[in-house]
Amino acid sequence: MKKRIFSGVAPSGNLHIGNYLGALKNWVKLQDEPARNASHSDAGGYDSIFCVVDMHAITMPRNPEELRKKTIQVAKMYLAAGIDPKNSTLFIQSHVPEHAELMWILNTITKTGELSRMTQFKDKAELSTGDSKAFESVPLGIFNYPVLMAADILLYDTDLVPVGEDQLQHIEIARTLGSRFNKRFGENTFTIPEHFITKEGQRIMGLDDPTKKMSKSAKSEYNYIALNDDAETVRRKIKKAVTDSGSEIVYVDEKPALKNLINIYSLLDNKTPKEVEKLFVGKKYSDFKTELAEVIIKFLEPFQKRMADLSDEKVLKILEDGAKKVRPLAKKKLDEVKKKVGFIL
Repeated sequence: MKKRIFSGVAPSGNLHIGNYLGALKNWVKLQDEPARNASHSDAGGYDSIFCVVDMHAITMPRNPEELRKKTIQVAKMYLAAGIDPKNSTLFIQSHVPEHAELMWILNTITKTGELSRMTQFKDKAELSTGDSKAFESVPLGIFNYPVLMAADILLYDTDLVPVGEDQLQHIEIARTLGSRFNKRFGENTFTIPEHFITKEGQRIMGLDDPTKKMSKSAKSEYNYIALNDDAETVRRKIKKAVTDSGSEIVYVDEKPALKNLINIYSLLDNKTPKEVEKLFVGKKYSDFKTELAEVIIKFLEPFQKRMADLSDEKVLKILEDGAKKVRPLAKKKLDEVKKKVGFIL
């Protein structure tokens, strides 16, 4: 049987090039390359399932109408990036209620200490309350959404999860809960997933702070390049992007801001970081930034056109068809889980 991929993006905040480079670029690669390189017995490559995780989005307050618009926008982003509904399945998380049902069952074998140690929980708690110690006032959804993420993954017997570096803890929780359930109720219940991550794309950092990830919810627009930014906005943001001391354009850990910008250049222009270095030997930071802005614009303009050409109606039909396709898989797995824990079906 084909190995299965599952991943998703929440329809929240300003979608940016970090979302594309950290997730979507890998999804398309995994969707396409195995098919070209597969053996005859595995023709077609990975069985790819991609989800708009709208249930994750409401762990923070959202305007309902904005959430609906963002959900369609994320699906358009998937399609514009190259996700092909003929080869991959796209659907909306809340259209398959088995995600929430499995989450509840997994909640019963999850330890609070495991969730309290999650880095993203600590970050989001501080964002939500303004006080990193005031966990008592944090919504429960922020605390236990890693369990929902585990349910998303385990529900489809996922083999490989393409994620950014910041999500590795969540994959470990999914592995832990899957293994714990298997040990308690039956070794063959859940497939234990692995993560997929690229070195350069594992974490695209903020343009205004190279110590923190580029974020959809950043307060400053100068943290990210949004996927809907026009050319002049891109040039303005890159011009203001933080750089390091010195003037030599080199890809080294000692220059985290420059390393991040080189990563963006290399991933969008399909060059290695070393090749980017060679392009700018003897040149200034301003020269590099000018060229980087044009590389980003060259990527964004056709991407934005592909998004604009997709009607809401067409996208919703693709999402509805995807939900119809995965519901039998989700029901079969949930029925197996329910039977093993002792529920009467």
